Amino acid sequence: METRVALISIIVEDINAAEKINALLHQYRQHIIGRMGLPHPKKEISIISVAIDGPMNEISALSGKLGALAGVSTKTIYSKS
Repeated sequence: METRVALISIIVEDINAAEKINALLHQYRQHIIGRMGLPHPKKEISIISVAIDGPMNEISALSGKLGALAGVSTKTIYSKS
């Protein structure tokens, strides 16, 4: 199965979503290369970057599920190959 490398950017505006975010990332852990989280206390948000290598449908599914959570916004960029 062909895989792509992608970066999922996540902005968390509702800290109550953290548990659901972590559960989803755990569910897709076999595709995750690494992740970095940065709190931004002044704006009361968190910023998470997730590097992922997996099938397009798996990446899209994870991004969609994350973005569907209340208080969470996502944007995904894909490698060209």
